[in-house]
Amino acid sequence: MNENKIKFNTKVIHGGQEPDKAYGAVMPPIYQTSTYAQATPGEHQGFAYSRSANPTRSALEKSLASIENGNYGIAFGSGLAAIDAVLKLLGPGDEVISTNDLYGGSYRLFKKIFEKYGIVFHFIGMQNPEAIEAYINENTKLIWVETPTNPMMNILDIKKIAILAKKNKVLLAVDNTFASPYLQQPLDLGADIVMHSATKYLSGHSDVVLGALVVKDKELADELYFIQNASGAICGPMDSFLVLRGIKTLHVRMQRHCENGEAIARFLAKHPKIEKVYWPGFKDNPNYSIAKAQMKGFGGMLSFVPKGGDMKDAIHIIEQLKIFTIAESLGGVESLVGHPASMTHASIPKEDREKVGVVDALIRLSVGIEDVNDLIADLEHALR
Repeated sequence: MNENKIKFNTKVIHGGQEPDKAYGAVMPPIYQTSTYAQATPGEHQGFAYSRSANPTRSALEKSLASIENGNYGIAFGSGLAAIDAVLKLLGPGDEVISTNDLYGGSYRLFKKIFEKYGIVFHFIGMQNPEAIEAYINENTKLIWVETPTNPMMNILDIKKIAILAKKNKVLLAVDNTFASPYLQQPLDLGADIVMHSATKYLSGHSDVVLGALVVKDKELADELYFIQNASGAICGPMDSFLVLRGIKTLHVRMQRHCENGEAIARFLAKHPKIEKVYWPGFKDNPNYSIAKAQMKGFGGMLSFVPKGGDMKDAIHIIEQLKIFTIAESLGGVESLVGHPASMTHASIPKEDREKVGVVDALIRLSVGIEDVNDLIADLEHALR
C-alpha cells in the first residue's frame, strides 16, 4: 500500500498498520510484557525491553507518523512528557519563543521547570508572524506554536512562521492538539515537530492519558527516541492500544465535533446574554482567512464570556449545565465545560492571563458528538 496515495479517512484505519505477524490479528495485540526472550545475548526479534520499544507502542507510533504525514512517531506517557522531551533538546542559555496564549500546563513546564536550568522563554503574541523576528537572536533554538490556541482559539499562520524559522535555522514545534491531524497537518506547512496530547481527540473517549511527537527528519527523530528511552516517560501497551483504537474513528468523530461546534458557536453568538464568543469560524474573526487556508474545519472547541459577567456568574452558569460535564480535558465524545481561570490556566498569573483575554468570566467548551439540539437546550437552560 502506497501511503502517499491513500486519503486521510483510509490512513486512520490502515496507515502504518498491518495484521499481526504471529497470528494475523487485525488489531495490534496488547503486548503486556516488560522484557523479551533472546536467543543469545544481544540477539532478539527487534525488542529487548519495553522502555526502549514495545510492539503495541511501535504500532501506535507508526499510525501517528502516517496520519500526520511524518516519518517517525514517538509516544509518551502524557502530552507534557512529549513537550518535556522537546525541551530536552535544548541546553542552558538557549532561548524559546512561545505564544503568550497557551495551555497553562505548557506555561508551567516552561517557567517552573526548565527556566531554572538556564533556558530563556519569551511569551509573545504571534498573530503577526513578523513580530517573532524581533525576539530571534543567536541563542534562539525553538519556536513553540499552539494553534488554535487554548483557550482563546487564536489561529497562527504556521506556514509563515515556518518560513521565518527556517530562515533563522530555528526549530518550529506545533501543538496540534486542538485541531487534530484531521483538521490540520503542520509538517506539511513547514513545521519540524508536531506535538499532541493524544489524551484528547486522538483517543477521543476520555479513557487514557498519552502524548505524541511526529517528525520527518531522521536525525531529529533519533535524538527524540534517545530522550524517550533515556528519560523513560513512555506510555504503556494498554494505553497505546486504546489510542490506536481511537484513531480509527478520528475522522467520523471530528466531522460531528465540527458540525456541533459550529451550531453551538452560532447559537451563543446570537444569545442576548453572551458578550463574546471565541471560535475561528466566524467570518469577522481576524484569524478567519488563515484558519480557512490551513484547516479543514473549525473544530469543536470554543470559549465565551457572559455579558457583564464575573467569576461568580461564570461558575453559576457552569453549575447549571446537565449534559456538559464540568471537567478538565477535552476532545472526548462527551461534551465538557471548564473554567480556565480556576482550572486549566490557574498556574498562569492572573495579570498575565488577563492580558490575552483569559478573564475570570471566560468559559471553555469542548463540544462532543451528542445530539446538538440537546446541547443547545442545555446551554439555553443554564443561561436562563
